[in-house]
Amino acid sequence: MLKTNEVYFFDAVEFETIVEHYLNIGKQSLAKKAVQLGLEQHPSSIQLKLMKVEILIFEDKLPEAIKMLSNIEAVEPHNDEVFIQKAIILSKKKKHTEAIAILKESLQYIEDPADIWSMIGMEYLYLDDFENARLNFAKCIEVDYEDYSSLYNIVYCFDMEENHEDAIKFLNAYIDKNPYCEVAWHQLGKQYFELGMFKEAFTAFDYAVLIDDSFIGGYLEKAKTLEELKRYEEAIENYSVTLELDDPTAYAYVRIGECYEKLDNVNAAISFYKKAVHEDPLLDRGWILLTNACYNQENYQKALHYINKAIHIDEGNVLYWRRYGDINLKLGFYEEAVKAFNTSLALGDREIEIYVALADILLFLGEFNEALSTLIKAKKTYKEFAEIEYRLCGLFMILGKEDYSLTHLQNALEIDFEYHTIIKELYPTVFDNEKVQEVVSKYNKAIQ
Repeated sequence: MLKTNEVYFFDAVEFETIVEHYLNIGKQSLAKKAVQLGLEQHPSSIQLKLMKVEILIFEDKLPEAIKMLSNIEAVEPHNDEVFIQKAIILSKKKKHTEAIAILKESLQYIEDPADIWSMIGMEYLYLDDFENARLNFAKCIEVDYEDYSSLYNIVYCFDMEENHEDAIKFLNAYIDKNPYCEVAWHQLGKQYFELGMFKEAFTAFDYAVLIDDSFIGGYLEKAKTLEELKRYEEAIENYSVTLELDDPTAYAYVRIGECYEKLDNVNAAISFYKKAVHEDPLLDRGWILLTNACYNQENYQKALHYINKAIHIDEGNVLYWRRYGDINLKLGFYEEAVKAFNTSLALGDREIEIYVALADILLFLGEFNEALSTLIKAKKTYKEFAEIEYRLCGLFMILGKEDYSLTHLQNALEIDFEYHTIIKELYPTVFDNEKVQEVVSKYNKAIQ
């Protein structure tokens, strides 16, 4: 009819079937045309009018939908679909309490209330009323034990209440009545995992994959649990099953790599990290794991290549910049190391190691004033730290400010006398200074 502009007669029920088909496959425009043609032939069809209301709500044309719904309600005030559409409109307007009231009212006119209970549960979820949401989803489960959507929502409510113990009780009771439900075993395992009960979690996940040997989520969770139990070879086996069941994922490759690394098989770990970044080149976690593995093998050139990839993906990650600084320091690229540690500080990393490393590099480069400035900033956060005080002593002496130098030396000796050898290591000429030697000697005698 649409292609030829010719008019054929269809029964109202046939139009309803056509509209429902288009709505189910997401072709709203064709559903809209079918409703229009249907109402032209059957202008009094309540069901087609309700379908038009549904389309208007989807298009966010709420005033038009409300007007049309009022006309339908005048004819059929107890039509269950009228209540449902009114509730949907109220929900879209964020009037969830009113939507719940409408849905509860509809229960007296509806033969099969499960859909209404589910809708009421969702409205309570919008209100963060997890207990009432859970109770309504539980009613759905009572009439249909295979309503997995409601099962997931019940567990979600327990999770949001951080009530894992009651979730376990509920799931165990559910499994008593429906023992071959892999979804329930899987969810039970996740609750045990949250509580750190890894042996119980493993058993639950094991049942899930025994019931459905193609259950990828079950294998993944089982593998994660085996990692917690330090059974890394078995974890690798389970991650490997997921690669066989479906297209390989970067996540599985990364986890396998980490298991190999824990087994001290670094070369195998690197191999799987490479597979992960090949699968997903924007996975910065894969690149940083490659970086760390190469760093630990003292292969700093490769580590530098990989850390650059990670930083390119996430420039705001302070841990990446710190690692970048460490690698450049190992390679003797001091200017790049300075840039890295300054970036770490700019991004909010205030660890004392950053300040100290930066100050020592600037000292090596002869940038004494910048090194001093860095340590003064550090002292605002770390007020009584020998690492800072000894370095301030050395820098002030180099810059000809002897009084400041000796004051910081005295502070440092009081904090940690044994650490005073750092002056000899970093500032040998300062260590040989007579006044410095005198202060150290006096303090040594005083504490003996």
